[in-house]
Amino acid sequence: MTLLSPWFGLALFAAALLSARYLLHRGLAPAASTDGPTPAELGLRAHEVQIPGAAGQQLFAWYLPAPASAPHPTPAVVLLHGWGGNASTLLSAAQALHAAGFAVLLPESRNHGRSSRAGHSSLPRFAEDLEAALDWLALQPDVDPQRFAALGHSVGAAAVLLVASRRPGLAAAVSVSAFAHPEWVMRRWLAQRHVPYWPLGWLINRYVERVIGARFDHIAPLATLGQALCPVLLLHGAQDDTVPLADAQQLIEHKGRARATLLALDGTHEGFADPAQAGRSVLDFLRQALRAAHG
Repeated sequence: MTLLSPWFGLALFAAALLSARYLLHRGLAPAASTDGPTPAELGLRAHEVQIPGAAGQQLFAWYLPAPASAPHPTPAVVLLHGWGGNASTLLSAAQALHAAGFAVLLPESRNHGRSSRAGHSSLPRFAEDLEAALDWLALQPDVDPQRFAALGHSVGAAAVLLVASRRPGLAAAVSVSAFAHPEWVMRRWLAQRHVPYWPLGWLINRYVERVIGARFDHIAPLATLGQALCPVLLLHGAQDDTVPLADAQQLIEHKGRARATLLALDGTHEGFADPAQAGRSVLDFLRQALRAAHG
């Protein structure tokens, strides 16, 4: 029994690692829900478009051209949902921005909504899809490519910050409920499933890095915010228990030379207690940032 016990322990560890790997791959494949309101239900006239994505993927999106009464070319904003979301998730925000004179594009990241299915989803892939959406938007004749902004929620917000750190020409970025570091997110995810961080959780995180092809330290908002090439608004719910407000506070404390502002409002990870107040704050920020970009 003494001779077998090390092998027994190793077998248990291997079984735990395989179980965690199974849970992980399930976690990296979000449910492709299309639930939610449509633009027509909100009185909006939107075009359904297909955006060419990376590796031949097709990304579904709703496009709301700026109102005819708005001066042309118009400012434009891309709104990117979070994990498991779709274009409907930020439709109320799109309605407010459209009413304020913006052209608005609501893409669905791969494996989400009506977009192509392509293996796993990840923060780098969300960022790739956001870049594809911005490229598509730049080709539209009614928009001003010098006055582009991006707004994202949760992992979509982290993708906005990653793109803002490497895409010259983006005039403004709004991060809603972004986490500070993927390692912290994974720690919380593992703890919820009673998986010990050391050594099993640590190994799982290194495996995730291998799957997504990126080091957490390189893509974390904690790293990318400080490299942002445009003004950034961090908007966060004070009662968010999915991504605690402490994450946003860590981001702003480590912003470096980034032109970043944190605004904490009453609300959770999925919404604010006063959506109108949040909308006004975003509009005020975008107008100021885009005015400065336009010169």
